[in-house]
Amino acid sequence: MQFQSEEKFRECCQNLKNGDFLKAYDILNSIIEAALDNPQIEFAVNCFSFWMNIIHQIDRIEDCYERGEILLNEWHNFQAFIAKPKYKIDDFVLYNFKSGVFTLALQNYETLLNVQDFDQKAEICRKLGLCYKKIGQYETAKNCLSESNRIKPGVAPVIAELADCFALCGEDRQAKVLFREAFFIDPQKVNMSFLDSELILCLVKKVEEKGISGSSLQSWIPVYGQIFGVFTVKRQLRPQEVSKLKQEIYAEENELKDPGCNKELITPRLCNLYFWIIDHYAMNNEENFRINEILQRIKILDRGIYELYVK
Repeated sequence: MQFQSEEKFRECCQNLKNGDFLKAYDILNSIIEAALDNPQIEFAVNCFSFWMNIIHQIDRIEDCYERGEILLNEWHNFQAFIAKPKYKIDDFVLYNFKSGVFTLALQNYETLLNVQDFDQKAEICRKLGLCYKKIGQYETAKNCLSESNRIKPGVAPVIAELADCFALCGEDRQAKVLFREAFFIDPQKVNMSFLDSELILCLVKKVEEKGISGSSLQSWIPVYGQIFGVFTVKRQLRPQEVSKLKQEIYAEENELKDPGCNKELITPRLCNLYFWIIDHYAMNNEENFRINEILQRIKILDRGIYELYVK
């Protein structure tokens, strides 16, 4: 009987991995009574308790994009759900649920590939890339995300997910360039729950160990990415980028003077902007007084970051 249950459970997981939640759930129900003391099956039951209402919900929705979006949004909620202390996570079961959710989302997004609107096309390519990345097809994911970036350049989450793909493929140098770029463009738009590579997750853990969490976490990642030697691969800025960088520094410095400003977000943002302008000056052999002037601004802004940076 135990052997039959194990065989059935493997069949359940295979259907789950392929995105067939209904068939997987039926198979699981057929063996539940005979295997209640199995921790894998117990965890699977808890996971299905989260997902089945969602699966029934999307079955009633005709819009494929909306269906895909629900699945991706609920994945974030699912991660919070299984993080509760009462659940003992089983990696094999979790892997199959992840594969199933993103395979199902992929199937919905693939029906929209022929959209004509450029913004929509870029977004669909991004979502396809994300789904392929989550099911382990990294090269296909890179192609989709690169196409999204070609259609609509400079979108922070697209660049971050592309960086994640490069890191997962062991191409750390390219990953570092792109992660640095994404967190410079708009750190608040990078969805951390969709990033998987050790390169970024280790950095996130180090930042969290500093007691930083919530909405400010993303803004501090590029700052500590520079300090901890992760965001070390730099590029030359174009003249218009230098001008825009200086304008943003000026705007953020003025914003910081407002007593009602959000200092928790402005401080790390300014630190990162200062790092970029220092790198620009250093790469172009500018006079030392320019760099020293920016260093003094960092010292005034956050002495702790200054000491870590110049150390």
